[in-house]
Amino acid sequence: MTAAVAVDLGKTGCRAVLWTGGTSDTGVAHDVHEVPGAPGLAAENGVAAARAAVRAAVLPLLEDGHGGRLDAVCVGAAGAATAPEAARALAGLLLDDLPTDEVAVTSDAVTAHAGALGGRTGVVLAIGTGSVAIGIGDDGSFARVDGWGPWLGDEGSGAWIGAAGLRAALRAHDGRGPHTALLAAAGRFGDPDRLPAALGRDGNPARTAASFAPEVARAAAAGDGIASTIITDAAAALGEAVLTAARRIAGDDALPVTVTGGLTGLGEPLTGPLAAALGGSPRPLLVRPPLGDPLDGARLLALDASAPHEPHVARVRRTTDLPTVPTLPVTSPAVIQE
Repeated sequence: MTAAVAVDLGKTGCRAVLWTGGTSDTGVAHDVHEVPGAPGLAAENGVAAARAAVRAAVLPLLEDGHGGRLDAVCVGAAGAATAPEAARALAGLLLDDLPTDEVAVTSDAVTAHAGALGGRTGVVLAIGTGSVAIGIGDDGSFARVDGWGPWLGDEGSGAWIGAAGLRAALRAHDGRGPHTALLAAAGRFGDPDRLPAALGRDGNPARTAASFAPEVARAAAAGDGIASTIITDAAAALGEAVLTAARRIAGDDALPVTVTGGLTGLGEPLTGPLAAALGGSPRPLLVRPPLGDPLDGARLLALDASAPHEPHVARVRRTTDLPTVPTLPVTSPAVIQE
């Protein structure tokens, strides 16, 4: 019986699922286990934080008696696209940690693409705490647009919307900007004068900022002009990322496009203007709902090395005996020498 674990490691949460039986298109998915995410592979100590998050998400699945020996583990990790060496290092460490024959690590945007389009070509916009558009053409051409993190990019993302909303709230608090309902909404973080400290309190300011994005969307839906402008600007930035990815991959035919990720939960305030932005594409776009989520994509890539995503996957295979299922926490990750 085939057994594989799929992991979706974001900056907000880390989800893992054990899948048994059949091939990459069949089988049974067991319960999803979720723990807090990690700042990203490109961050300081990003590999160690990612390793700890993956272990915390995966080990309970194995200890519950669902698993033993695994055929493969695939992790879609935030930050992997800009830190390929870190992705390969994480793959090697997890191969030491887990009773599996193989570990694959790739960007969470790549697993989102594979899940949303069922492993086929097209453009996928993944929007959550961060944002990135991934395009893969029939000829293997590849485009990655944005995904540069909360300080240099991720335009239109949850962190971007939340931070813009909090900046608008502080402008209103100072008297530099117009009144906005966002100032009252920001009261969830306490005294506005202490907002900068509150943003970094849990060590993941992007995640904290993204938690404010739903408040911005609610204010926009209620008619707040400042919030509406923030959401409209976010939709324009996200639409630009999709159109840029579509332009950069080969072909003139109609291109499948899917939008996926937790930020789609903001609903019409964001998805309405985003759909309008995509309608301006010079290349025909076939906008369709996602076939699956990043966990489905990680499951697919765990056992299928023939997908068009493979050039962007760090895959390591075991050459020694399998370890037993570990139970003790890792305290000092070893460095993988390539």
